[in-house]
Amino acid sequence: MRQERLEARISRAQKDLFLRAADLQGRSLTDFLVASAQEAALQTVRDHESLRLTDRDRKALVDALLSPPPPTPAARRAVQRYRQRARP
Repeated sequence: MRQERLEARISRAQKDLFLRAADLQGRSLTDFLVASAQEAALQTVRDHESLRLTDRDRKALVDALLSPPPPTPAARRAVQRYRQRARP
């Protein structure tokens, strides 16, 4: 159930365009605007939550996962400190 309200000021040209698009889809202006805004919002969230890599970067990531470099001395010291703190 829709309980919230959203308002926006738009130009006459924008309103005419939105009305035409809504009519072409056989929707009310409100339904068209809500569906369009929701679709754009979902796409924006998906774009920001996904990681897109070039082929070169993808290969580097897979190579690093399959053949990780040996831990550095600093990493080894960090593991030792962690293990000492984690002991009961």
